[in-house]
Amino acid sequence: MAGTKDKIVSMADRLVRTKGFNAFSYKDISAPLDIKNAAVHYHFPAKADLGIEVVAHEIALFTSNTGKWAHLPEDEQLSRLFDIFRRYNSEGNICLMGSLATDFETLAPDMQAKVQEMGSIILQWLTNCLEQGRKNKRLHFKGDADARALMIISNLQSSLLLSRVMGPSAFHRIADQLLEDICQK
Repeated sequence: MAGTKDKIVSMADRLVRTKGFNAFSYKDISAPLDIKNAAVHYHFPAKADLGIEVVAHEIALFTSNTGKWAHLPEDEQLSRLFDIFRRYNSEGNICLMGSLATDFETLAPDMQAKVQEMGSIILQWLTNCLEQGRKNKRLHFKGDADARALMIISNLQSSLLLSRVMGPSAFHRIADQLLEDICQK
């Protein structure tokens, strides 16, 4: 069973993905968890401390997932990444990096650094996956793998935002086309 700290991080993660980092308070966490604001402050004296923990948790989850996928062919690994975004879409969430990007300039410097670390880890993994996939003739695209990785992640992030306005099918159409374009032989 998750402890209070884990529940706080989980609730904060959900709020960041649905409302944005600057749009929630500790009360938005404490009320649904039926705890006092002081309990949130005990674990996370500053909101940036909480934000850093949310990002650290996401990095750990991403690293764990990509480690589990390492034995799969690159097209399957890419498909697994897209599945994560499909889940976000079905839950009405946006990705953490996409949500925090809108508030980035207002974040504390140490939290900005953690968000940048997350972005670098995701983009490095995706670039490596694309490079290896092209080498193994499983993925096909023109240009540099790092530029393609930026295009893919930005399209996935923006498709989640667009789906809020245009409905979930917008995400599916974009994601399906992205995969088709890169996986076609």
